[in-house]
Amino acid sequence: MPSHDLDPVTRLTADAIGEPGARTFLLQAASGLQQITLLVEKDQVRVLAERVIAWLPELAADRPEDPGEVRAAESADLSLNEPVEPDFRVGQLALTYDKDRDRVVVVATELVPDDDEAQTPEAREVRLWVTRPQLRVMARHGSQVVQRGRPPCPLCGNPLEPTGHVCPAQNGHRPTVA
Repeated sequence: MPSHDLDPVTRLTADAIGEPGARTFLLQAASGLQQITLLVEKDQVRVLAERVIAWLPELAADRPEDPGEVRAAESADLSLNEPVEPDFRVGQLALTYDKDRDRVVVVATELVPDDDEAQTPEAREVRLWVTRPQLRVMARHGSQVVQRGRPPCPLCGNPLEPTGHVCPAQNGHRPTVA
């Protein structure tokens, strides 16, 4: 499966399983009975959400969202569906907009290990054709999922454990208080 399209996407979500500090982040999309689950990093979900939330109003200025698509996206179930076994780990996420179809294409490319000794396999790629409301709702939900994790240290940005942490911004000499 070097390349695969889900068109149209009928369900889109970003969520996490596990406890803060040991969570696994997933991007999941479905088109009818076809479902794809992608393993992503917390920062990929955070950056995707930030970019989408900043970008979609620009698109809406030229073309308002379809009210039916908005209702469908707002009422969607955003929990992960079984199976949650990821198809692959995402190395890169990209967004493009097809103006003629009024669809955003989320392109997820597999992270392929760079091994000099072995022949590098071709990275798999999935293109998700989603409505702007689906993407906006997924971004809002993904942002909330990210915020449910461990709070960041105000000095270094690293996650704070319940017991605090040794902050590199303080040269590791003084532990910060949680």
